[in-house]
Amino acid sequence: MILRLNGDINRYYVETLCLVFFPGSTFGEGETPSEGIPEVEVSVYNDTEETVTAYVSIKLNDRLCEATETVSLDEEITIADHKSIAIGRAMFTVGKEMLGHIPPWGILTGVRPAKVAAGLLIGGKGMIRSKRILRDEYFLNPQKAALAVSVASTEIKIAKRMPEKTCSLYISIPFCPSRCSYCSFVSYTTPRLLSMIDEYLEAMLIDLDDTIETAKSLGMDITTVYIGGGTPTTLDEEQLERLLSYISDRIDVSSLLEFTLEAGRPDTITEEKLEIAKKHGVTRVSVNPQTLNDDILREIGRRHTADDFYRAYELAKNSGIRDINVDLIAGLPGDDFDNFSDTLDKIIDLDPSNITVHTFYVKKAADAVKNNKDVYSISGGDVAKSVSYSQIKTKFAGYRPYYMYRQKNTVGNLENVGFSKEGHESIYNIYMMEEIQTVFAVGAGAVTKLVRSDKPFGRDRRIKRIFRPKYPYEYLREFKDNTTASAKRREEILSFFSDDNTL
Repeated sequence: MILRLNGDINRYYVETLCLVFFPGSTFGEGETPSEGIPEVEVSVYNDTEETVTAYVSIKLNDRLCEATETVSLDEEITIADHKSIAIGRAMFTVGKEMLGHIPPWGILTGVRPAKVAAGLLIGGKGMIRSKRILRDEYFLNPQKAALAVSVASTEIKIAKRMPEKTCSLYISIPFCPSRCSYCSFVSYTTPRLLSMIDEYLEAMLIDLDDTIETAKSLGMDITTVYIGGGTPTTLDEEQLERLLSYISDRIDVSSLLEFTLEAGRPDTITEEKLEIAKKHGVTRVSVNPQTLNDDILREIGRRHTADDFYRAYELAKNSGIRDINVDLIAGLPGDDFDNFSDTLDKIIDLDPSNITVHTFYVKKAADAVKNNKDVYSISGGDVAKSVSYSQIKTKFAGYRPYYMYRQKNTVGNLENVGFSKEGHESIYNIYMMEEIQTVFAVGAGAVTKLVRSDKPFGRDRRIKRIFRPKYPYEYLREFKDNTTASAKRREEILSFFSDDNTL
C-alpha cells in the first residue's frame, strides 16, 4: 500500500485504519503505483480556532474516492484526538464508498476498544448515552457499542475494588509441545529450545526473586500472579513443582486475589500437574481446545483431539481449582458457523466459570499466511455470525463479557472477548488489559508495565514498558553475559516511581 500523509498526523493510527479496509497490507517505503495497489492520501489541518478538518482519498486502479470531515473542538479532548476523529470519519466514509464495507467497530482501532467507553462512563455520560455516542460519533454498530459499554462497566466496578499500592506478577514460560499454524514463534518448539527448559528455569527464578524484592522495596503487595506462555504445562511435573514451590515460598499465595496457570494444551495436562498447582495455591487454569473438531485441530497443528480436551477438562474440574477457563477461536481455517456453534454449545454444557472467544488472526510469519495468501478477509465469511452467536449464547447461559481486546489483521476486523460467571472474572486480565496496575514481568518475551496514576482510568496516568529479550536463548545470553542488566532494570523501575509515592 502507498500511504501519503500531510500534516501532523499519527501515522500508526492511519495505518490501523487502512488495515480495517485492506487487511494484511504492508506499508513499505518506496512502493510505486501499480495495478491492485491502493494509494491512500491523508491531510489534516486546523482551518479555524474552533475546528479540525481532515481529507482522505483512496485510489485503487482507475477508481478514486474522496471525503472531507470537520469536527468542532472540545476542551475536554486533545487536538491530537480531534485529528484522529476527523481522519477516522473521513476514512470510514471513503472506505465504505470504495469497498462497500461497513466496519463493525467504526473508526475505533487499537487494542482496547472498551477504553473509549470507559472514558464516557467515568465522564458521567451514562450507559445509554455512551452507547449512542459510540454509535453516532465513532460509527460502531449497535451491538459493538453495547458490548463495549457492558465490558467497560464491569471493568470500572472491579477496578474500584483494586487495593492501593499493589501490583501483579507475570511469569513467561515460552515453550509449547508443537507449533500451531497461526503462530509465528517457530523456534519456541524446536528440540534445542525444549532441551534448555531447566537452564531457563534456573535463570528465570533468580530473575523472579529480584523482581519480587523490587516490588517489596516499593511497598507494593502482589495481588495476582499469572503464569503464561507458550504453554506453561509443557514443564514436566518436577519442573512445575520447582517453579510453583519457589513462588509459594516467596509470596503469600493465600492472600492473592487470583493465581492463574495457563494449562493451555490438553495434551500437556496430567492429574499430577494439577495436584501440584492446587497444592501451591493456583486458583485459575486455562484448558484450551480452540475447537472440538478433530479435522480442524489437525489442520492448525494441534497435537490433541477433542477427547483429549474432555479428559483434561475432567481432571481440572476434579482438581478443586476454583476457576477453569476455556479458550475458543472463531474463524479458524476450515471452520464454519455450524462447527463453531457446535463447539461453543458443548463447552457451555460443561459449565466452566470462564469462556474466552478469540477471533482468528495470524502473524505475518505464521504458516497459515505462508500457505494461504487469502487468509486475510475484510468480511470474514461467517465469522461475524459465529462471534455474534457466542455473545448471545453466553449471555443466556449466565455469562457476561468482562474484558476485551482487538488485534490487527483479525478476520472480519472483530474482537476477542472474555466471558465469566458473576464473581469469577479474571482480575489480572482486567488490570493488564486496561493498564490500571503495575505488572512486573519476568522471562523471555515478557513486558513489565509500570503504571502511575492517582486512580484507575485516571487522566494523569503514566505508563512505561520494559521489554525482556524475546527468545529463551537471548534471555539466557543476557543472564550469562550481562551482569548489570538486572541492576539497570531495577534502577529504571525505582526511578519511575522515585518522585511520587502515589502508586
